[in-house]
Amino acid sequence: MSDNNGMVGERQLVVFDLNEEVYGVDISAVREIIRMQEITRVPRAPEFIEGVINLRGKVIPVVDLRKRFSMPDTERTEEHRIVVVDVDGQDIGMVVDAVTEVSRVPSNSIEPPSSVITTNDSAYLTGIVKTDDKLIILLDIAKVISDTEAVALAEVRESPDPVAA
Repeated sequence: MSDNNGMVGERQLVVFDLNEEVYGVDISAVREIIRMQEITRVPRAPEFIEGVINLRGKVIPVVDLRKRFSMPDTERTEEHRIVVVDVDGQDIGMVVDAVTEVSRVPSNSIEPPSSVITTNDSAYLTGIVKTDDKLIILLDIAKVISDTEAVALAEVRESPDPVAA
């Protein structure tokens, strides 16, 4: 049995809650995690795009993952966070219910998603991590946003006049 000192690969994940489920994304895609802040709405943006934020002088589009995954809306709390991720060289904020941990998981604890739950709409699911007390749904952050949605996000970021709602 390996003591996990490099003999068995491992992945480091940022783990977060969303609609009472546990999700993880590879830490290499995460730029930073910030507290909720005021989000400026952008006219005619797709529904799952909350708007934009100003992060140290850079305009970052923000996606509500609940809306993106067709989950019920919820009232924002102190626990909500914006996880800023890199998607193909573009920084995007993702609203999550709470960030719970940064975790190292052995690669052999990751199972591919069942064909029952994977469809063309769920290509962003890359696997399930089994831990002693929970299952973590792994997301491929680059596939959470489709190519057409990425274009819409780029347009939102470059919008010359975002209007506050």
